[in-house]
Amino acid sequence: CFDISHLSGTIGVGSMVQFRDGTPDKTNYRRFKIKSFEGNDDFRSIAEIVQRRYSRLSQEGKEFPDLIVIDGGIGQLNAAANELKKLSLDLPIISLAKQFEEVYLLDSPDALRLDRKSDALKYLQEIRDEAHRFAINYNRLLRSKKLKDEIQKLNDDKNVRKTAN
Repeated sequence: CFDISHLSGTIGVGSMVQFRDGTPDKTNYRRFKIKSFEGNDDFRSIAEIVQRRYSRLSQEGKEFPDLIVIDGGIGQLNAAANELKKLSLDLPIISLAKQFEEVYLLDSPDALRLDRKSDALKYLQEIRDEAHRFAINYNRLLRSKKLKDEIQKLNDDKNVRKTAN
């Protein structure tokens, strides 16, 4: 499952979590810095991280997932699917939109609304929420590092001015 996190378009990151046999497989979690642009564009961000993940798996001859889940709606789903198509990969992919917990499929014009109490929806939500948590934590980590670097730079500048006087 893939998710994106940013703070008003800054420090854009993505996450990918993997579940195996119904449980998180944390050794296969991945995080991504958005490298191709700056700003707030979830579609481009999802496209970038999906392209990076699956081009790497292809190059390394590694196993592909049974299902790809994208956090978002039809736009995010289409952005990810287009990248898979560019890589000539035909992998099962869906998205889960948070507001109404709708599941989007590529070949269906309408979203699916699973019963709120269904095990299938609860499992998809668990996966999506884990990707969301992982992305937010990475974004917070990078923001914290950036703030520490800025404070250190200010302190360094003050020390230079003290010795120059």
